[in-house]
Formats: sequence, C-alpha cells, structure tokens
Amino acid sequence: MPFEIILAPEAVKSLRRLPAHIRAEVKDALEVHLKHEPTKVSKSRVKRLRGLSQPQFRLGVGDIRVFYDVTEAAVEVLAIIEKAEAQAWLDDEGTPTPGGGPR
Repeated sequence: MPFEIILAPEAVKSLRRLPAHIRAEVKDALEVHLKHEPTKVSKSRVKRLRGLSQPQFRLGVGDIRVFYDVTEAAVEVLAIIEKAEAQAWLDDEGTPTPGGGPR
C-alpha cells in the first residue's frame, strides 16, 4: 500500500522557494523513496535520526535535506532545507527522545 505524502505548510513554502530543477529533483525523490518504503534506510539517501522522536527520518537530495515522520498510512514532511542549515533546524525544531541519547 503506498503511503500518502503530506507536506507541512513550512515545507511547501520551502519547496516553492527552490529553483525549478532542484524542486523537480526533490519531488521525484519524495515519490521514489517515500511513497512505498519511507523507513528503508540507505547509506546515501535515507537516514533514521537517533536521539530524536521528531523528526524520525532524513532524506538527502543533493544539497537539500527533507526531514519527515512516518505514520501507519502517511509520510509527514516537516521541513525541506539546505544541508548547511540542517543542523541548526534540528537544534531548534527537533524533539529529543525522552531519556536523551546521541544524535
């Protein structure tokens, strides 16, 4: 069963600000990687984020990072940001796992 991909309002704004060719790459990556197996971790694309309860995963698309959570039927895209800003966004917006732990 394919997952529904839901973009948060901030993610939509960020996606619209990207140049057209990068926006197309990100949209393609969302369809390819998140539609059917959003929790399938890979060396180069999908990472499970440790030490955080939200966001749960990160998808890398070139210099863009897509942070998202997975529910039973949907992928909730929380943010689409440049790699250079990713750690600052996680520090501000990420929700640590109760009990802490390494990131």
